[in-house]
Amino acid sequence: MDKNLIKKLPIDQITDIKPISGGDANDAYQVVTTKQRYFLLVQPNHPKSFYESEIAGLNAFKEAGIKAPRVIATGEINGDAFLLLNFLEKGSGSQRELGQLVAKLHKTPSPNGQFGFDYPYSGTSITFDNSYTDSWIDLFVNRRLDKLAQVILEKGLWTEQDHTLYKKAREIIVATLEKHDSKPELIHGDLWGGNYMFLSDGSAALIDPAALYGDRELDIGVTTVFGGFSSDFYETYQETYPLALGYQQRLQFYRLYYLMVHLNKFGTLYTNGVQNALETVINDQ
Repeated sequence: MDKNLIKKLPIDQITDIKPISGGDANDAYQVVTTKQRYFLLVQPNHPKSFYESEIAGLNAFKEAGIKAPRVIATGEINGDAFLLLNFLEKGSGSQRELGQLVAKLHKTPSPNGQFGFDYPYSGTSITFDNSYTDSWIDLFVNRRLDKLAQVILEKGLWTEQDHTLYKKAREIIVATLEKHDSKPELIHGDLWGGNYMFLSDGSAALIDPAALYGDRELDIGVTTVFGGFSSDFYETYQETYPLALGYQQRLQFYRLYYLMVHLNKFGTLYTNGVQNALETVINDQ
């Protein structure tokens, strides 16, 4: 790690810094001082604005009473953005408590009654417009699915035939969502199995948000893609905040979305998964 960056961090009496797992988008470190530990994220060659959306998401979680890392400091040092968070001590816990926590998150309504967020989603491979809108279809289909489809095509990860298949699936998604009463509620936005943890006291916490006010079924759909959530999680979530009839079909839309995100970011490893997801949407009418 850059020694100049260490010297310029807004904390004193650092005794140790070591790399740790922190997701694929950041360099991550545990920073140890004489008094406490911190979690440090660094995004090389990016301005401090890179973390604006994540910070806003963590602050929204805090206001909603959701356990998550708390922001200590952020800034830019030598052209690298950094985000300093409190360190959460890992432990073990119950998937039922995780289900209750996610349901509590989803019960937080949009403050202005619209879908969107105060900042765009800015990732290392794509950016999504989160400008507020009255239409979930506008935000999810027009600004996310369509943008992903176009970028994937331009990268040569799709053929024209694949794109035609997408357009067919898109018609089904739009027609189905037009009949569904989507509500703008606070969602994690990237709720795979690596973005929750259990703390030393056994409680559940959510980390690394890509937050927005959207249809909560997006989060639940994402949880089904890579695993990490047990039947206890889904049963407790349904007991606490039941999903509307027909949700099984709609969850496929969000599985497709998440797999398209990964196809764009990681390439052909996800080609078959996206094609299968497209076919499921088309055949599961």
